[in-house]
Amino acid sequence: MNRIQTRLQHNKKILSIYFTAGFPNLEDTVSIIKSLEENGVDMIEIGLPFSDPLADGPTIQSISTKALKNGMTTKILFEQLKDIRESVKIPLLIMGYFNPIFQYGVEKFCKKCKEIGIDGLIIPDLPLEVYEEEYHSIFKNYGLLNIFLITPQTSEVRIRKIDAISKGFIYMVSSASVTGGKNSFGKEQLHYFERIHNLKLKAPQIVGFGIRHQESFFQATKFANGAIIGSAFVNFLRENSIQQIDTFTRKFNSLKK
Repeated sequence: MNRIQTRLQHNKKILSIYFTAGFPNLEDTVSIIKSLEENGVDMIEIGLPFSDPLADGPTIQSISTKALKNGMTTKILFEQLKDIRESVKIPLLIMGYFNPIFQYGVEKFCKKCKEIGIDGLIIPDLPLEVYEEEYHSIFKNYGLLNIFLITPQTSEVRIRKIDAISKGFIYMVSSASVTGGKNSFGKEQLHYFERIHNLKLKAPQIVGFGIRHQESFFQATKFANGAIIGSAFVNFLRENSIQQIDTFTRKFNSLKK
């Protein structure tokens, strides 16, 4: 069983953290992953920086630019992660846009992910239909879960189609805006969380976009199985050392019951 699937069977809320590989410094990737696991994070999304990150807000856009200037590439990321499974046990996903994966070669990319122990991919701009027709068999051959995104505007018909094909979790985008946009959730978003919960989908849901403090984490996980923190964490890394990650994760770990 895939590590993501195993983790989803636990009866606790999931704390997933996103960070951009190659930031703050090119060689920080492995240190950040190890520190996050040591400090109670359940799952990690490793961002593959891209020059045109359409779904990301100003924070992650600027950090992606910095990571690229630092020299981060797909090849370097794979080199950094080649021995990661000697020490890290929690699920690891790569989140990135399709263009760098396509340029690297989709099957070659998936094969490399399997070799180093990546459990899943999140590719916001890879349409479900294209995935089904062209890449589903490749992902399956290499044991990778493809994580699909839904938003408040996604129709129930499409949500149920995504649910039917999902083998891991559904990435539940809290709003139709870019990442890092708001400090708290309004009534419309809270209603959306409850509405999706009431659909009784087979795939667990994990909420992302806009999780930045304890209240938003609590709101997001009232009905969902966990929450993903991205912009708030990379902002933390701007101003703090990797050795201080425990001060960031501690406030969320207490809410994972």
